[in-house]
Amino acid sequence: MAISQEKIKELEKTAKKLRYDIVMMIGAGKPGHLGGSCSIADIVAVLYFHKMRHNPKNLKWPDRDRLLLSKGHAALAQYAALAECGYFPKKELATLKELGTILQGHPEMLRTAGIEAYTGSLGQGLSVACGMAMAGKIDKKDYKVYCILGDGEIAEGQIWEASLTAAFYKLDNLVAIFDKNLVQATGPIVERYDTNPHPEKWEAFGWHVIVIDGHDIRQIADALDEADKVKGKPVTLIAHTVKSKGVSFAEGKAEFHHGIMTQEQFETARRLFED
Repeated sequence: MAISQEKIKELEKTAKKLRYDIVMMIGAGKPGHLGGSCSIADIVAVLYFHKMRHNPKNLKWPDRDRLLLSKGHAALAQYAALAECGYFPKKELATLKELGTILQGHPEMLRTAGIEAYTGSLGQGLSVACGMAMAGKIDKKDYKVYCILGDGEIAEGQIWEASLTAAFYKLDNLVAIFDKNLVQATGPIVERYDTNPHPEKWEAFGWHVIVIDGHDIRQIADALDEADKVKGKPVTLIAHTVKSKGVSFAEGKAEFHHGIMTQEQFETARRLFED
């Protein structure tokens, strides 16, 4: 069913709230993954608050949909969504990366409610997602497995081994979401390891490919609905995004992949997302 304009506006507000929480988690004078967290905020908002079946009061619900961040350094976006959903108190967001916190720099499944796997060693998340999708097939469950990938990690060979596996086993319950923000920690990706063209590669590996604007709520929601209708092959959403989306002084800049905001920059970023 097509998403309503009212729901789109609601999700846009939610994505803005997630970006606010990302900025507040990082704060001033401390390094934090602003860029890759903000670039996926719209996607994460649509998944958690519109598309996915999940229940913060029943973490082991066998029919829940699963979300994995293969680009685990963007965990701040997921933490913000999990807190908003009620998986843990929002006050925990202020403890990010502190000693003993439940919110480490990369996702930890035994420490944080709602996290499905340990991720962050780039290139490995899609393999884990394949395993979960295979388990769903074996157990005759109809849950979906969503896996968010970074365009920097596509250079990892394990990504392509996993993509072949997913196609070979016809894992149509698996959706890979490719965050194509064009920038990695050290600069523009095309200058580091250019893996283009992406749609043609994923199609050649046996996937159904959908190309979207990763900041357009309607396009994200419609693409996820289209993925539900695909049978016999996995789906990849190639989402064109902007690094540090919404933070004007940081958009598209590699130094904010894992950078430090000054007090002035932090105050500017905070005000951008306040109601």
